[in-house]
Amino acid sequence: MKRALVLAASIVALAAVAITYAVLAASDPSPAGAALDTTRSGQLLFLDAGGRVAAVPSDDPGAARTVGDLNCRRFHSSGGTAVCLAAGVRGGLPRTSALILDSELRETNRLNLAGVPSRARVSPSGRMVAWTVFVTGESYNATGFSTWTGILDTRTGYPIVNIETIPLYIDGRRHHAPDVNFWGVTFAADDNRFYATVSTRGRTYLVEADYAKWEARTLRDNVECPSLSPDGTRLAFKKRVSPSAADPWRLHVLDLVTMRETPLAETASVDDQAQWLSDSEVAYARPGAAGGSDIWAVPADGSGSPRLLISAASSPSMPIRVDGP
Repeated sequence: MKRALVLAASIVALAAVAITYAVLAASDPSPAGAALDTTRSGQLLFLDAGGRVAAVPSDDPGAARTVGDLNCRRFHSSGGTAVCLAAGVRGGLPRTSALILDSELRETNRLNLAGVPSRARVSPSGRMVAWTVFVTGESYNATGFSTWTGILDTRTGYPIVNIETIPLYIDGRRHHAPDVNFWGVTFAADDNRFYATVSTRGRTYLVEADYAKWEARTLRDNVECPSLSPDGTRLAFKKRVSPSAADPWRLHVLDLVTMRETPLAETASVDDQAQWLSDSEVAYARPGAAGGSDIWAVPADGSGSPRLLISAASSPSMPIRVDGP
């Protein structure tokens, strides 16, 4: 009981810090922008082993990479907008700076949050930005972790620091619980509908949410870190297939019409939010040499086999421009 009270007090304290960070302007200087244009077609963006934003030709990922100066823990870009989650420490507590960037990676907005960077996503049009941070814990495979997931509408500049306030419906019934955690947002092309993972009472669910109506409903269980396909018909996700801490997840693709799921040919456990390279292939990071990671790709229909895309890299991003509503 005492341990639970201490944990609760810690989360409340970190929450207060997170809100303060979000509303105060940053005092530290902005990082230099990389000499990259995220709207340039035919390129794949990613983070190199040192966390710097880099690019290679999408049809020749083994080519020499262009590396910029911007340093991030997580990164994503689409529609002329990018988000960089940079890690730091303030007052002895971990913090995340969510940097909102234009097509040339120049900072246009910043939100300073408590916690450790985890997930980052931009909608196809570039209007909506989402992020997830660990407020307590640093792994989705650990017990007792707590996440904060936020959304920013770049058109209005209005941030929702924590989407846990959204009314949640499980099996059609309004759900109330103190242990609700959201993570891994992915946006539809209309800049209104989004999908995410929610956990509560020991179970994880895929939710479909309506930003304008501000409500979310579960579609099925055991879906984590969804990623919507370019055609909007399927979700790539990681599914828990084992209680083992060493090999808990397997990449799958879910057909949103039939709700049929397909295991992908990647049999290694992948703890990442996949990135669609096209309607037929997804990319993801998995552990590499010396504690780093490499980016791999695999067909989205369950066929074929994984192929190494970029070594010593993470956070793959295929920037596209889609006109929003």
